[in-house]
Amino acid sequence: MAFGTGAGIQIAGPDLEIAVARVRPTGVEVLARTTIPRFRERPAAQWGAEYSALLGRLGTPHLSATVLLPRPEVVVRQIALRGVETKDLEAAIAFQLDGINPYGDQEVLFGWTALGEGSVLVGIVRREIVDRYLELFTEAGIATGSFTFAAAAIHGAIRLGARPPRDFVALGQAAGSGVEVYGESQARPVFSAEFDLPPEKAAAMAAAELRLAPETAAIALESLLPAPRVNPVENDLARNALPYAAALASACPRLAPAANLLPPERRASASRGIFIPTAVVAAALLIVLGATLAWPGYEERQYLKELNAEIAQLRPAAARAVALDRQIDHTRARSRLMDEFRTRTRSDLDAINELSRLFPLPAWISSMELSRDGALIIGEADQAAPLLKVLDASPLFHNSEFNGISRVQNSETFRLRTQRRPGK
Repeated sequence: MAFGTGAGIQIAGPDLEIAVARVRPTGVEVLARTTIPRFRERPAAQWGAEYSALLGRLGTPHLSATVLLPRPEVVVRQIALRGVETKDLEAAIAFQLDGINPYGDQEVLFGWTALGEGSVLVGIVRREIVDRYLELFTEAGIATGSFTFAAAAIHGAIRLGARPPRDFVALGQAAGSGVEVYGESQARPVFSAEFDLPPEKAAAMAAAELRLAPETAAIALESLLPAPRVNPVENDLARNALPYAAALASACPRLAPAANLLPPERRASASRGIFIPTAVVAAALLIVLGATLAWPGYEERQYLKELNAEIAQLRPAAARAVALDRQIDHTRARSRLMDEFRTRTRSDLDAINELSRLFPLPAWISSMELSRDGALIIGEADQAAPLLKVLDASPLFHNSEFNGISRVQNSETFRLRTQRRPGK
């Protein structure tokens, strides 16, 4: 979850000490370390342009800086607020502010950092000091998201790496010639000071303040901070680690929280990370919209796929049913044909019997061709003409006609064709 890029600015006497760090789960990379000398004596636009050019070269012009105020200008207090919920801490601190504020009626600002076990680290600064520095940085074109102090920055930064020891005294070189001292113990959650003493005496005084044994060995302050995997030569943490600690607090304000003395309405937030929730929500909305538009087509394709699968399963059975229908029709046709053949003989015999009845003596038939729809009759009769009427009156024949008549002595030879009635 350690992910971010931050800029730390320490107001160290007449100079500004600047560090820019990129924090990733794979480690910390220090992008730059520089000093802007005599910033109070120079036009703000001039040294502000140097700072902006540095961020521009690094590809991080959007960063808002965490500024470490000079130690003498911030009063640091530790108060115990056991049993107070986190959401109520700020109100509880404001309620006790009159008791820990050394500035009397002067308007002050405060920032705080939870230390655990009900303890809170509080920094108090006069509003006029914050307004003066904020006006100066604004004139220089430098976006500032946090004004804090050394103890809060170190407390947050050392917790980005390995868990710090429970009781310790750490020494580091301050921006000037002094010794930066930071320690933690069960008796006093945080101790931070700058001494103009030899390191051994400074460590002994810090151990006494922390209620540690006098023989407690001091460790290097830079050893508590996350070791950068990429570090320029000019970023010598043994000389001054505070700008690096401020840069870490700026990069990961949630994982390395440092007390912020700026009022919320005056904090610049130009980090690209603020757009991440919007981008995530927009991406989710686009995904939902795309899914909504694509779902009907997808559902139809799935339905067609299932339907085709069912059709493929039923196709052999349907083919067998069609084959059976054809076979049944063929069998029925053959059965009807056989029935017709069985009835054809009787029909033909009935037709012959009918013709024999219709041609009375002395008429006689010499030749007869009988087909399914008619009959061709050749014969002799005394009078052939009445035969047509006789045939058409029969229930078996109709549409009779002569194809030829000839007279031979006392009889007529005829040739006639008649049609059989349907179904007869």
